[in-house]
Amino acid sequence: MSNPIRATIELVEDSRNQGRQLTAKGQATRARILAVAAELVLRNGVAGTQIEDVRKAAGVSGSQMTHYFQDKRTLIKDVITWQADATVETHHRPELGELDTFAAWRNWAELITQQQVGRGFQGGCDFGSLAGQLVESSQETRSDLADGYERLLRLFRRGLQAMRDRGDLREDADPDALAHALLAAMQGGILLSQTLRRAAPLRDSFDAALTQLESFATDH
Repeated sequence: MSNPIRATIELVEDSRNQGRQLTAKGQATRARILAVAAELVLRNGVAGTQIEDVRKAAGVSGSQMTHYFQDKRTLIKDVITWQADATVETHHRPELGELDTFAAWRNWAELITQQQVGRGFQGGCDFGSLAGQLVESSQETRSDLADGYERLLRLFRRGLQAMRDRGDLREDADPDALAHALLAAMQGGILLSQTLRRAAPLRDSFDAALTQLESFATDH
């Protein structure tokens, strides 16, 4: 059976507007189109979102759409990057610092949980939803999604490594393994809470991962 997503997102040359200098107005227009596209994809899925839907919702002309995005494939490719940027930006909130203390990790878990509570557990993780739809559509798209997750993992590992270097974590604490566990707790917990429409699965998932992290705390 053919895969509608595979038909939509194929291996293509990256023809985004790399190197193109945009005016401030152009940057704002492009950002608005991406924000609208991301919202429509989250609501309707990739297969259910057509470039004409995005154009109308963003209030731009056809020539403007083709100026910034050659076709739907390039638009979705940039939506992936846009969502990855937004997800990483969430992890730079002041209350999280550098994610290099136990308190910061607890704050992180509460921040993510409250975001999901605020949206009634609908939509799940914006980036995770994209990954779920597109990860098997093409090797190029999988690589783009993997890059987004790797950015988060690097952020996590950096904070965890700082904790170990400072002596907050024992020497046998593995920043890579802990980063994987924390990211998996977030993604899996959000999906389960989205499906069941309640906070307990996400809170329990976070608590299990953070309890594991805290089990490596030194005595000092």
